[in-house]
Amino acid sequence: MTDSRANKLRLELRRGTLIMSVLASTKTPQYGYSLRKLLNDAGIEIDEGTLYPLVRRLAEQELLDSEWKHSEGRERRYYLLSKKGHEVLEQLIDDWQQLNKSMNALLDIK
Repeated sequence: MTDSRANKLRLELRRGTLIMSVLASTKTPQYGYSLRKLLNDAGIEIDEGTLYPLVRRLAEQELLDSEWKHSEGRERRYYLLSKKGHEVLEQLIDDWQQLNKSMNALLDIK
């Protein structure tokens, strides 16, 4: 497999985890930069062009609450996991754990 094809597949695989990563990271209030830094520090690199549309979409879906706050001399939009977001995250975690169990069995990982 060429590096280009592997990179495309890797990106596709990663894309599926971003929603759960953002939801899990907004259990405490986060603004764009702090959320991006939190994700990057956890090893999940995400650029602004991906992150900001994603958090706006999750807010529109009522999975994140958002509000403007004055912080460190500037206005920032903070995002926080909503009640509906908690429910969805719990389901995604259950699905993720089952998928991992199945994949480990298929890949013969103990």
